[in-house]
Amino acid sequence: MAKARKVFLCRSCGNAQSRWLGKCPDCGAWDSLEETTLDPAGEKDSQRGIAAAWGEVNAGTGGGEGATGGGISGMGAAPAAAMSLAQVDAASAASGGIAGLNRLPSGIHELDRVLGGGLVVGSAVLIGGEPGIGKSTLLLQAAFAWGAAGKRVLYVSSEESAQQIGMRATRLTEGGGAGGESESAENSGATKAALPASRAPDNLFILAETNLARIVEQARKVAPAAIVIDSVQMIYKSDIPAAPGSVTQLRRCCADLVYLAKASGVAIVLVGHVTKDGQLAGPRLLEHLVDCVLSFEGDRYHSHRVVRAAKNRFGTTLEIGLFEMTQRGLREVPEGGGVPAASGEARPGSVVCPVMTGTRCLLVELQALTATGFLGAAKRKSSGLDTNRLAMVIAVLEQHAGLRLADRDVFASSVGGIKVAEPASDLALLLAIAGAHYRKGLSAGTAAVGEVGLGGEIRAVPQMEQRIREAARLGYKRVIVPPLHANERAMVRALKDVEVAEVKTVGRAVEQLG
Repeated sequence: MAKARKVFLCRSCGNAQSRWLGKCPDCGAWDSLEETTLDPAGEKDSQRGIAAAWGEVNAGTGGGEGATGGGISGMGAAPAAAMSLAQVDAASAASGGIAGLNRLPSGIHELDRVLGGGLVVGSAVLIGGEPGIGKSTLLLQAAFAWGAAGKRVLYVSSEESAQQIGMRATRLTEGGGAGGESESAENSGATKAALPASRAPDNLFILAETNLARIVEQARKVAPAAIVIDSVQMIYKSDIPAAPGSVTQLRRCCADLVYLAKASGVAIVLVGHVTKDGQLAGPRLLEHLVDCVLSFEGDRYHSHRVVRAAKNRFGTTLEIGLFEMTQRGLREVPEGGGVPAASGEARPGSVVCPVMTGTRCLLVELQALTATGFLGAAKRKSSGLDTNRLAMVIAVLEQHAGLRLADRDVFASSVGGIKVAEPASDLALLLAIAGAHYRKGLSAGTAAVGEVGLGGEIRAVPQMEQRIREAARLGYKRVIVPPLHANERAMVRALKDVEVAEVKTVGRAVEQLG
């Protein structure tokens, strides 16, 4: 029988070392190794206990209506046997298990979009974000929706009491809060509560607990379809001599929860803290264990929030979900939201670009500013844009458009909290910088999209038809694009409400500035 042994785990990467070192040899982090005890027998006993507990539910002795949880009967009761792929497909079709990708749609379309259509049965999802960004609000809204749809949900809070969660639910359902609804919320269309103005569904259960064994026991009794744990950093196992939030506790607790999801077919959503750099706290092992990693981004001083997937085993990582924080919780931004053409006047240093994020097209405003700097020490700062592409666009402007920017500070940003990384935004960024330098702007209702090459040419980008159609839908009368193919020109002729201006070089593009 394997004996317990002491090792040193890196809190940054999660790798184990046999002795303490000042610097982790795997990830290079300083003073990140923590002493812990690895007990293989303890881990096996923990997994065996989870499998045995859920075996009672599958046998019908502990769950009642637990069939709604989508449990996989017999999983964990016997050793797994190898089977052919054809047998796996047949078993999935017959039982509708995890491999069948049964999903639990939350009704929050922006969240379901990022997840790939809903929460997959038996999956483990990790969501992280800065404090106060709205993680608990979003998950409470999702739990409320799952409960209202007839699915049992267990919401476990390790940081708040059940009364505090009830107060938040009351605020979301009734639009409570001092002063009621603000004028800005009314103007933005947020006149509806985030949750239906009715009593909480009977299928939504609240548990304020930090002990993992008690959480698993309550989950065995409730037999939910989904479990929300807010947050995993406060969960602990009493048989581990380490404080909650330590690398040891996080590894064991997260591993047990993931095993619980796979053994029972219950979908588990974990909330994780983030560091000052915006990375998920704890070892990177947590991100490898779970099936999906979501990042909840935004500025607490602005109302817009963005949910994006950094990892998704059951969907794409290109989709994003757009929300707006109101006094009544998170409100979804309408499908295809962007910058309408009539929202503002044309001004130097501001260009709108149709940006693709997964299957949706967003019109994002890119802004640039040039100021007097010092030769050899000019600043290049960006927010929401790739700094390397900003430096490349500035070099192309100097070489092929004749702009002198070596002694000018250049600042660029994307408006609305959307991070723009695709090369199709190069042309809009180039025109914004040139417009700020010459004090000229594009005509009102004009957008630009295209990739800029190092030779000064404007290169084609994919999905041009969808970009132009979305710009026309939002009222833009003119779109500056790279040279189009024959089939794309035929499509443009069918769009009579928008003019398409093709430019081949950077010089031709700069001439479009009024």
